[in-house]
Amino acid sequence: MKEGIHPESNELEVVCACGAKFTTRSTSKKIHVEICSECHPFYTGQQKIIDTAGRVDRFNKRYEKFTSDAKATKAAKAATTAKAKSA
Repeated sequence: MKEGIHPESNELEVVCACGAKFTTRSTSKKIHVEICSECHPFYTGQQKIIDTAGRVDRFNKRYEKFTSDAKATKAAKAATTAKAKSA
């Protein structure tokens, strides 16, 4: 690496709004964050899926249609193969 062109990396403490602290390295002097892995709903298991206007149900209905078509096609192929083997 060339000397004199890279910024100085310092060890610092990151502070979250919830009070959690952890250390890392950065070129910044201080880092304050609003949310971290200790208070984020995804990581704490408190995440809720909000279904606006039934989008999840509509998706499931459409997906159901495709899977039932695939099952019917697979069953028809199996029947055709079974007939061919017995003949």
